[in-house]
Order: sequence, then structure tokens, then C-alpha cells
Amino acid sequence: MSTSARLEDNVGFACTDLQCRQGRGSAVAMRWLGSDGQRSEYTFAQLADESSRFAAVLAGLGVAPGARVFVMLPKLPEVYVAFLGCLKARAVVGPLFANFGDDALLDRLGDARACVLLTKHSLLKKVHRIRDRLPDLRHILLVDVDDHLAADILSYRRLMREASADFVVAPTAPETPSLLHYTSGSTGKPKGVLHVHGALPTIVATTRDVLQVGPGDVFWCTADPGWVTGTSYGIIGPWAVGATQVHYGGSFDAGAWMAILEQEQVNVWYTAPTALRMLMREEASLYAGRRLETLRCAASVGEPLNPEVTFWARRTLGKEIHDTWFQTETGAIMIANRPGLAVRPGSMGQAVDGIEAVILDSAGQPLPAGQQGRLCLRRGWPSMFAEHLNRPGVYASRFHGDYYDSGDMAVRDADGYFWFVGRTDDVINTSGHLVGPFEIESVLLELPEVAEAAAVSAPDPIRFEKVVAFVCLRSGQSPSRELESRIRLHVANRVSSIASPQDVVFVASLPRNRSGKIMRRVLRARFLGQDEGDLSSMEAWHPGEIDDQRERV
Repeated sequence: MSTSARLEDNVGFACTDLQCRQGRGSAVAMRWLGSDGQRSEYTFAQLADESSRFAAVLAGLGVAPGARVFVMLPKLPEVYVAFLGCLKARAVVGPLFANFGDDALLDRLGDARACVLLTKHSLLKKVHRIRDRLPDLRHILLVDVDDHLAADILSYRRLMREASADFVVAPTAPETPSLLHYTSGSTGKPKGVLHVHGALPTIVATTRDVLQVGPGDVFWCTADPGWVTGTSYGIIGPWAVGATQVHYGGSFDAGAWMAILEQEQVNVWYTAPTALRMLMREEASLYAGRRLETLRCAASVGEPLNPEVTFWARRTLGKEIHDTWFQTETGAIMIANRPGLAVRPGSMGQAVDGIEAVILDSAGQPLPAGQQGRLCLRRGWPSMFAEHLNRPGVYASRFHGDYYDSGDMAVRDADGYFWFVGRTDDVINTSGHLVGPFEIESVLLELPEVAEAAAVSAPDPIRFEKVVAFVCLRSGQSPSRELESRIRLHVANRVSSIASPQDVVFVASLPRNRSGKIMRRVLRARFLGQDEGDLSSMEAWHPGEIDDQRERV
């Protein structure tokens, strides 16, 4: 153990027991709002006890520090209890979206060598289909059954009833692994982004300074815990500063969301541009007479915030939306508009305190203000990811000397504001979620009718980007509406509903360069009716039905 290990450096302890020691034990930590109208509250003392019980459950199952425990659940109180309990036990917690398909689940659980999975009975069939390929998965815990179903399929409720709340959290060194998120790239399988308990100071500082959250505030982060925003700022930051969090178990509903802001007297609201664009489409009558006096700070994250949304929020809600930028790899907000800094609509804002953000050219040299280049951060901030699990070469490739390369293209103006331009790779940002084209293309090839496939992004007024799938059919197969629907459903089942294509385009062949790589930029340009650029390195390409396939189908 590191000589610098301290109890208060354990993230689970800092969010619960430490708050009790600071006199907040009876304060409400979480207001749980179910989609069916159910409402319950958890004090910091209750959250401390419940998370300690789950830590004891893991210890009783033989889960050692550093072992990987995954949580695949929709938004439920058990998600937050288990997350904090894992961290108290110094296990590594891996949040998963409940809508992940079989392949997405297998890739992540297998790569991480997960030993425990917490889920619900209705999702068990997904696990059964891949269980024989997960030799390290020893225990499956179900949150919605009252008794054990098998020696390795156990009732969370029973285990929690039998566990003690007297679990003793050990002093935790900053370099102790804590959290494992998977992020998609343009090629290959999803990559595990490993974080450490030492990320806590950066998360706390940005929660206080950027989001303006403090003790006693009512904070609502709408992000799913499967996303880094939903863990850094939907779990860790607000509870580590003693705030009350609102958690809503329902899906997006404009009326319900506005009622939550008003009735729960939310002080700080952190959401996504996709949600704001959906709110912007509603009738003005939805907002008339709303009492939002308690809402003093609203912020967004996940994708660029359109200037039009900023103007709408000022006009309709009477609120400024503060856009922020960070990534799974950064662990916390790096660039932001924030109270006290004038918002320039369309800008990401300025680098937060302690972060050096620069624009570099392809050779790694700094570019002057006004010139487009790669958005990079000087390495060494506390919440920086510790590794790409099992991929040291990939991890090393993300750094150029002293700088982490975000993969985003941006411009910095003369006043230090950053402006997003696009990605340097083919990753698709749809509704704030990064989707790798490789995952989509791989599952499309499983369909017997499909000979080749490519996935690209295209602008979307709500999602920011949508998934467009280009499909070459095998000889004798013909495009049809039925096949198009099956393609969408297959991707949703195997990867996730987020990755399902909004457009399916049937083509005779795919454009490739002379080394055989699919030229996605050409497909994207052709779909959008734009200049296809330099084609000198491309093999002969027959676009086939790309222009008229919709009419013919």
C-alpha cells in the first residue's frame, strides 16, 4: 500500500461516510423519482449504510481489491448503492447501459475479465447467451428477485439483508483503480478506460467551480450512469460536496422534466444538447408560467451546443446554458463556459483552472489563435485516465510528448475560447454517445443478405449526428423496407439502440483506397451531396443506387 493512502481519498467513503462525519448524515443525499410516480429519499447516513452493505457482500463473495464488478441496470437506486459499495471495497466498477446488445456486453465483460455482474431478471437472457464465453464471471446478482436462483445467480435483496453495514473501508492510495468505462474507436473493439481514486480532487473542484454546486444544493444530472458524465457528475462530484441529487428513473419527457425542475426546486441542472434541442421543439405553452427562480445554473455536455439553443434558453427559460467539454479519458470537465465568464454562443468556453489546453498541428507544434488543429491537453491532471485496459500501445498512442490528443479538432480564439470543429477519426457522436463504426459494420456482416457494410455520421438536427449505414447486398438479394427494418433491429439487439442506423443506403460497392481501407469520408460526402475531395488514392468505385435507393425501395 502506498504511504500516501488516506481514508478520505476513497471515492465511496468521500461521498457517504465522510459527509456523515461532517454533520450531513440526516441531510437528503438522493431524491429518487420513479417513472411511475414513486418517490423515495435516502439520507447520507442511509446511503453510507447501504453502500457498506454492498461492499460487505462483495467481500463475502471473495471479490478482492482490483477485481472488476459490472453494473448493467436502468436507472434505479441500486445502481448508486452498488457503485459506491464497489469503490469502498476497492473493486473496479464498470457501468454498462442496460440497452447494450449481446456483442457489446461480451466485448466489455470479456475484456475486463469481470467476476461479478449486477443486473435484473429481464436482462438475464442476454447474459445466458454469452455466459459460456465469460470464464471469469463467477456471480450474477439480480436486484429484483427475493431468493437465489442458482449457486451463481444470486438475489441482491437477500445478500443485502444478510450483510453487515459495519464494513471497514481501507485507506486508499490515489493510484488505486476505481472506474472502468468503455469507449468506442473508429477501428477495433471498444477500449477500457481505467480511472483511479485520485481523480476525486479534479471532479470536486469542477463540481464547485464550474457547475457551482455546494452543500445543500439540489442538483440534477440527467445523464445515465453508463456514461462518464453520469458517474463523475451524476454520482461522485455532487455527493462529495454534500449536495442533494435528484435522480429520475423515467425516459425523456418534456413535461415531466420541466415539472422536476420546478417542483424539486433544482438549483443546478446538467444535461445534454440533444435534450435541450428536443425541449426547444415543444410548444411555448409548456414553459409559460414556470417558476424556475431556484435554478441558478444550467449546463450541457456531450456534444457541441448550437447557438440557437443558447438563444432559445435565454428567451424562453430566462436562463443561460453553460456548455462544457470533457471526455471519458479526461474524467472531469476540462473546458467550460461557467458563471462569471461571458458565454459566446457556439463556443466550448475556456480551459478550467489547472488545465492547459492547446491547439497543435499534425507535427505536434502549437498553432496560433484562429488556426484549426488538434485539441490537446498537457498531461498530468489528477482525473486523467490511467490506462487503456490490456492495450498499452493504444494508450501510448494517445499522447504526443507532454500532451494528450483528444481526437477533436478545434480552434482557439484570441481570448482563449475554444470552438469545436469535428473529429479526427470516424467516431460518430449521436445524442452525446460515441459510437464506433467498426462495431456497427461487424454486426451488419452477420446478416446473410449483407456482403459489405460501412457506417458513417451525418448531421442531425436533434441527435447532433446520426448513423448512416451503407450496405452492399450479396448476389441475388434485393433492397426492401423489410430488410431495412431488420438491419436496424439487428444492430439494436447486437450493439445498442443508440447505434441503430437512422438511414440505410444500399449500394453496389464501397469506396476503398488502394490498400483496401474503406473511405468513409467519400461515403459521407456523397450522402450529403458535398465535394468528395481527392480521389487519387481510391480504387474504381461504383456507387450504384446511392442517389435513388429511397425512391426505389
